[in-house]
This record gives sequence, C-alpha cells and structure tokens, in this order.
Amino acid sequence: MAFGIKRSQLTKWKTDVEAGQIAFITHFWFDSRFPDKKSVTKVGCSNLQKLILWGSKYGLKAEWIHERATYPHFDLIGDKQRTIMEQEGRIEELQKFL
Repeated sequence: MAFGIKRSQLTKWKTDVEAGQIAFITHFWFDSRFPDKKSVTKVGCSNLQKLILWGSKYGLKAEWIHERATYPHFDLIGDKQRTIMEQEGRIEELQKFL
C-alpha cells in the first residue's frame, strides 16, 4: 500500500514512463514481507530495453521488472534503494521517507 505522494506526482510518473523516460517515484510503503522497510522507489520506463540497460548499471536483473500494464518498473527497497538514489543524485527525494 502506498502513502505520502500526491496524485499529481503519480500522474507525472505515469506520463514520464509512458513517454519512454526513466522515471522515479518514492513513497511510503508497508508490506508484511518486508516489515523493516518503510519506503519503495519505483523506477519505470515503457521502453523495456532502456529500462533493462538502466538497471544493468546497478546490477538489477531484467526478470525483476514488474510488467504491469503500461508501467513496467523496478522496485527499489533497502540498501539498494539508497545506493541507487545516491548515485542518481536523487537522495533528497528519499530522505523524507526514511
């Protein structure tokens, strides 16, 4: 379940994904499978080859892509989330969810 984002942020993420851009959105997230994790960053792109290439820079495997409707994405959580967000220069987006 997602918390802490505005509809306008989600709409922009979806628009960017549909346009074939690498798009990020971070939100509070609670999942019983990961009880100690409080947020997730979804990195999406409708161009699967572009998303696969982007993910390979960080050791993410193509089979980890969630292919839901027109919004294929990686879910980043935990240490990998923090490391990637730092390397992408987006750590401020993550800070408010820690």
